[in-house]
Amino acid sequence: MSKDFRLGGDLPVNRLGFGAMRLPSRQGMRGPARDPEGGRAVLRRAVELGVNHLDTADYYFSGDGAVRANTLIREALHPYPDGLVIATKVGPHVSLDGFSHGTAADMRGFVEANLDGLGVDRLDLVYLRVGARGGVPRGESLADRFEALAALREEGLIRHLGVSNVDVDHLAEARAIAPVAAVQNAYSAAKRGDVELLAACEEAGIAFVPFWPTGGGEEFGGERLAKVAARHGATVRQVGLAWLLAASPVVLAIPGTGSLAHLEDNVAAADIVLTEEDLADLA
Repeated sequence: MSKDFRLGGDLPVNRLGFGAMRLPSRQGMRGPARDPEGGRAVLRRAVELGVNHLDTADYYFSGDGAVRANTLIREALHPYPDGLVIATKVGPHVSLDGFSHGTAADMRGFVEANLDGLGVDRLDLVYLRVGARGGVPRGESLADRFEALAALREEGLIRHLGVSNVDVDHLAEARAIAPVAAVQNAYSAAKRGDVELLAACEEAGIAFVPFWPTGGGEEFGGERLAKVAARHGATVRQVGLAWLLAASPVVLAIPGTGSLAHLEDNVAAADIVLTEEDLADLA
């Protein structure tokens, strides 16, 4: 099993990356702020451990708006080391007052906010995030918003494009407009509903990047995962990450945490080699 993947065909990344959503707050985007220095320490240690794929968004911030993921990334790592790939998401308006859907006209502002927050002239990968947390908005067109991002790519503000919270029809719609380098959807050993979308990505050589790879704070585990974890002397979450990496060569895992100890555990999951017996138990 390869530990590397070429994102968009030209950006080599380790398949075990890091998601920044939990850096500002312990409770996603609405909880009390974490200590910013703790977040900066986690980011620096992630890079020391070989992580070179960070996933973030301008709307990842604490409930009071005081701590922002993009600011932490810039403060901890800028000037960025060679080979570090930073992916971000745009699509919704997220403020202290709530959530609303952005339009095609909003895309430039969203992209510029990420450019400014991260302190870069071009974003490596920008996902168009569609829908709310309630699920994939099936039947909803993403064409006008994706066309707006494709135009910003042509301007040189974006290197690669992706889509998030989508189905196979959305992916086909986006690919008819511009190349798609990555898809980011909810997927884990406990929630495997996007098998068809994963297969489409594998066939096209598109990265499939699960968010909530270990459940997103929900109950995660079960007897089968626990059995395999005991066999390897690992945690259930580590086996869940190892299973994702074994599921397809196009899968990139981006577990997030604000804890140095959890970061070390997550990165170590990339070294777990699941046997045929393990995979059969987890099938």
